[in-house]
Order: sequence, then structure tokens, then C-alpha cells
Amino acid sequence: MNTRILSGYSWLELWSPVTFAAVVLLSIIYYKRMVVSSRYVVTKRQITYLYIAAAFLYIVKGSPLKVIADKFLFSAHVFEIMALLFIVLPLFILSMPAEWARKYFWNHRLKLAIKIFGHPWMAALLFNGALTAYFVPRFFNIIHESLLLTTISQLFLVFTGFLMWWTIIMPLPEINQFSYFTRVAYIFLNAILLMPIGIFLLIVISQVHYPVYEATATRFIPSMTAVYDQQLGGGLLKAIQLVSYGIALFYLVKNWSRKEDEKEGQVEDENIRVVQGVVIHLPKK
Repeated sequence: MNTRILSGYSWLELWSPVTFAAVVLLSIIYYKRMVVSSRYVVTKRQITYLYIAAAFLYIVKGSPLKVIADKFLFSAHVFEIMALLFIVLPLFILSMPAEWARKYFWNHRLKLAIKIFGHPWMAALLFNGALTAYFVPRFFNIIHESLLLTTISQLFLVFTGFLMWWTIIMPLPEINQFSYFTRVAYIFLNAILLMPIGIFLLIVISQVHYPVYEATATRFIPSMTAVYDQQLGGGLLKAIQLVSYGIALFYLVKNWSRKEDEKEGQVEDENIRVVQGVVIHLPKK
């Protein structure tokens, strides 16, 4: 890896103080308004989720990785986008106290938009369609000719990604109308919808699709060709997606199993009576 190339960039470009200040400010606001104020019930796990999300946000948007992703390696850019969508976003939603989410999302102007666009199948099509279109070479190469188009497209990805994860995580009890089976099937659907761009376009097809990175990949890593860089990007896309969905699937199945056990326990309690110390099992209704 030719790290000397990065010496041509200033410290401000490599370690964006603006991004760092924004992340620190976000963390301080969260701690003061959520934890110190005692207006919301916040667990230690939620606090941990927020700080991990903040750390990853700075890594992908404020560290030298951002320069590498923008200027040298397509695979680094894929990691940046996937970390933002599959690590930062779900952790941010998990860090939300229920009352805060209810106040600013469900009982606010965003409620209607979340109801419409946050429907599982609508959110799945929007998110996976937008992410697939983003990496289609024709669109990707046009988008990355303009900083404005790049910013708008990534903000749209974050918006659709938020809706997709909102459906899976369901942070509010009153909107938890979809069964665990539906949510598990939804995860499998999302994984399948990204297969074409993740496997066929980036891994199987061995030709250069992103000329903006064609010359820079070898400059940064001498043994790395543009095709290998592209294929590595495809591998990272699927790996991060599947690990993130796998963790979500594990917790959904775990909670599903616990709920079923609680229901069985309630049924058993309804059919048990204790009379003078004698346990009587009544016939099930």
C-alpha cells in the first residue's frame, strides 16, 4: 500500500475537523438530552449503540478512509456506503429511546411519510432499487462527476435505508403490527434484492465498470488492478450486508422464540389452580 500518496493531502483533508466536531456535538446533545435530562428512559446498551454509530460515522466520513474512498479505491467507497447504511443507521435507530422516537417521528409531520414509504414492501423496493441504481456504472460515473449529485444521492440512500431498518427494528410498540415471520421474510427479501448488483455485476463480470478508479487503484496498491478492486467492492457489499442482516435475523428469531415461550407460559397458568396446596390442572380451553 502506497501510503505516501496521502502525504499530498493536508491534515484538514485527512482528518476532517468539521466532521469530527459534528460527531462530537451529536454525541454531547444525545447525552445531555437523553441521559442527563431524565426525560427519556435510556439504557446503557442504547448509549453504547449511539457511540459506536458515531465512531463509525467519523471513520467513513472524516478519516483518511474518506479520501481513499473518493480518490483511489472503489472497494473503499463501497465500504463507506455499506458501513453507513448497514452499521451506522441500524445502530442509530436502536439508540433511540421509545418516547423520543414517538415524539419526533410517529407523532410528528414525518408520521404520514413513514406510514406510506415505511411499509415493508415499499421500503424494500425503494432502498434496494436506489442502492442498485447507485452502483449501476452508467449512473455511478455520472453521479461522481458532481459533488452535488453525490451528496443528494447518498442522502437519498440514507433516507431509504432508514425506512428499511425502521421496518425491521420497529422501535415503537404501537407500530409493531408486522409479525416476526413477516419481518424475518422481509430480511430474506432484502438480501435477495441486492444479489444482482452484489454478485453478478461486481464479482462475476470481470471488466472495468468504473473508469474513475481505473488508474488510481494500482497507484495506491501496486498489486491491485481496477478489476480486482471492483470485485473486492462486490465482496464487501455482500459481506457487510449479510453480516448485518444475519445479526438482525438472530435477534428477531431470539425475540420471537421468547414471545412464544411467554404465550405458552400464560396458557399453562390459565389452566392451573391451587386449592389448599393441591395443584389442579384444568382442561385446556
